[in-house]
Amino acid sequence: MTVEMWLLAVSAPLLPAIVAVSSRYGDKVSTLCHRAVAWLLRLVRGGVCARRTHAFVFSSCTHGNVHSVLETFDLYADTHASAAIGPETGEVLDDVVKRVRPSRVLELGTHCGYSSVRVLRLLPPAGRLVTVELDPLTADLGEEIILVAGFKHAQFQVLTSSSAEVIPTLHSVLEPAQKSSDGFSLVLMDHDAQQFLPDLLALEEEELLCSSGCSVLLINRRQRAEDLREILDHVRVRPDCFCVKMERPCVVEIFYQKDKAGL
Repeated sequence: MTVEMWLLAVSAPLLPAIVAVSSRYGDKVSTLCHRAVAWLLRLVRGGVCARRTHAFVFSSCTHGNVHSVLETFDLYADTHASAAIGPETGEVLDDVVKRVRPSRVLELGTHCGYSSVRVLRLLPPAGRLVTVELDPLTADLGEEIILVAGFKHAQFQVLTSSSAEVIPTLHSVLEPAQKSSDGFSLVLMDHDAQQFLPDLLALEEEELLCSSGCSVLLINRRQRAEDLREILDHVRVRPDCFCVKMERPCVVEIFYQKDKAGL
């Protein structure tokens, strides 16, 4: 059974109620239902993709060898749909990590663990990655791949939650001695593009963006400019603390700095 057929089977019993509510509230309900189905479809497809990618990488790579893990990911992506961002976007990510030299990284959207592995291999010995994944099964698969690559739990933490729910709790994830103003110096957003702006605002509100400078990478998987329009419009009207540092079809880098003089 395809994902689309499964969704139809699940939603069929709800159709009478949906029709009744839609007749009263019209377009608002229709739009809401469309967004809910689209979100569920992305979630299910992402889980299926992560399972298949995980199975191939786990069985084909050399365990404990980070380079083998990444090469196996890329080999799989040559012939299959993959949740991994791929080597091209991965090299852009590498360049940013090397330039920023972060000690604390936040990743929103673990997926199959590919980006997590790329980031972790470039962090300093005391560096740490916090990665967030909405789907519990995908989170478990991604965590296993990170461990297969040779990294230890002391170097990373996988949180299973929505980004909106997890952001207010991230202070407790950082070391107790670490001040909130010295939060994450690199944030990777690779989840729902509709959450990019709300999550950026929440991270700023919670003072989780390093005040001396934080790079926020937006992964534009569909490479559609309209997916990033809202967050980029917001950034461009706030030159006091934001600027667009790099803009490519697959990835955009936003730079945050609380001190305007540093921009």
